[in-house]
Amino acid sequence: QVQLVESGGGSVQAGGSLRLSCVVSGYTSSNYCMGWFRQAPGKEREGVAAIDSDGRTTYAHSVKGRFTVSQDNAKNTLYLQMNSLKPEDTAMYSCAAELGRCSVATMSLQFPGLFPYWGQGTQVTVSS
Repeated sequence: QVQLVESGGGSVQAGGSLRLSCVVSGYTSSNYCMGWFRQAPGKEREGVAAIDSDGRTTYAHSVKGRFTVSQDNAKNTLYLQMNSLKPEDTAMYSCAAELGRCSVATMSLQFPGLFPYWGQGTQVTVSS
């Protein structure tokens, strides 16, 4: 059973930084596609970043240059380093996983439904 557990959320002032972690267990394949998504109250879920087992990455335009997605395979952990945070980054952040390498569709970050495995989320609040 694949399980994802996020941590690292919190409250910061605008311009600050946070690093989110997502520990993955029960996943034995060497091929994977991992994504970070966020959802603010009253808004639709938004794709933030994705990375796959080939090391390919993609970012939403709104976070490009500020956020960095990475992975530590030895620790089975996905990270999202968030710098220069803005109040509009405030949301519940969740990690998600798909078996196999990222496809064009998953890399687009437009189809969260393609990711069958999800964590419970961690809240990020950025104050101005």
